[in-house]
Amino acid sequence: MHYCRMEALKTYVLIVTTWLVLLICLLQATNVYSQNTLSQTIKGVVIDRDSKATLPGASIVLSGSDPIHGCTSDAQGRFILTEVPVGRQNLEVNYVGYQTQILKDIIVRSGKEVVLEILLQEMVINIQEVNVRAANSKDRPINSVATVSARSFNLDETNRYAGSYGDPARMVANYAGVMSSRDNRNDIVIRGNSPIGLQYQLNGIQIANPNHFGATGTTGGPITMLNTNLMANSDFLTGAFPAEYGNAMSGIFDIKLRTGNNSKREHWAQIGWNGLEFGTEGPFSKKGNASYVAAYRYSFIHLLELMGIKFKESAQYQDLSFNLVFPTKKSGVFSLMGIGGTSA
Repeated sequence: MHYCRMEALKTYVLIVTTWLVLLICLLQATNVYSQNTLSQTIKGVVIDRDSKATLPGASIVLSGSDPIHGCTSDAQGRFILTEVPVGRQNLEVNYVGYQTQILKDIIVRSGKEVVLEILLQEMVINIQEVNVRAANSKDRPINSVATVSARSFNLDETNRYAGSYGDPARMVANYAGVMSSRDNRNDIVIRGNSPIGLQYQLNGIQIANPNHFGATGTTGGPITMLNTNLMANSDFLTGAFPAEYGNAMSGIFDIKLRTGNNSKREHWAQIGWNGLEFGTEGPFSKKGNASYVAAYRYSFIHLLELMGIKFKESAQYQDLSFNLVFPTKKSGVFSLMGIGGTSA
């Protein structure tokens, strides 16, 4: 009997010890998992909206972070905010003498750094008077001369709107006073005007129809050549155009191309409605600030046909977009950009 009790006690102690070891291992695994939270870097430059001068010492803070997680811009106005959790994040940018800028719904991905160009508006204070100013709105256009019938849009909006397929023209069809002329093309009707009156500008240069399979005398087509992965914040105007847009009758797309990452080389590949895409960006040299960003797309349906899959209707097209930026110390900033494609 004494021997049986000793054996039962040993068994009980062994079971308790095993459970304690498993509990310790589980706690350690949980701790390790919590420390391996995916994060990414947000970098960019802070610029005066009017003079385009860089702003050193600006404060960039991740909204809602506890403890506060942020950084400041250097002498060239550039900043690097590391260890930002993956997902949708908001940034609050402050600078003495300027209005606070809040950037909402910035998509942070684990595989690619986020590069931003933040424009701050100088705050005017008149001691003898009281100025009542409306709050900042994302609808405010980048072009300060455009005061009415204009709004800005960004990459996230172009990809988020239903039925946009990464096409700015299809995206703005969701705006008031704008509608699509047909489903299989991106021609848009603005306040009853003909789609022919729409004007496209790319980095301030007027361009022709930036769409594949565009017919003569039209401004639209089934598939756009504009690559949203290369676009910065841009303007869309539907009336009361500034004098610089002299040839527009219906509306204006003032498209801006973003600057590539000037400190780290990055590459991407994706498959979507607009085809199979390969892109790259980075610095020309680690010793300078010159950078490049480029993307190439090819018809995904045509690739399937080359593999033996047949379709009743198909389209063969390809396009290339790029933006090369060369900052200098005394002569300003030089840039070389381009967009082109073929379709058959």
